[in-house]
Amino acid sequence: MITRIWRGWTTPHNASTYQNLLLTEIFPGIEARKAAGYRGISLVRRDLGEEVEFATIMWFESIDAVKAFAGDQYELAVVPPKARAVLTRFDATSAHYDTVVAPPGIGNAASLMR
Repeated sequence: MITRIWRGWTTPHNASTYQNLLLTEIFPGIEARKAAGYRGISLVRRDLGEEVEFATIMWFESIDAVKAFAGDQYELAVVPPKARAVLTRFDATSAHYDTVVAPPGIGNAASLMR
């Protein structure tokens, strides 16, 4: 299993707008694709004072599933224009990790006892 992590930052003023965009448009659009091997997405947020950091965490069954979802240049971030309008900066690429322990309900990760 692969965990894909991406981060973006916004102003405190735009944080709720960005979060709402993710939850009402972007995440439902991802779910609607019903991509083979896609296992789920999570959102985390932290207030850093003058900016707010968001991270999206996605799970896929394999790197091939990531490539099927994101294309051949799967490491490049895909940031829709509406999101770019409220972000002050963002990671140009997503990081991909071998998942050791997945959240309950996400799927099969490698055993800790290997």
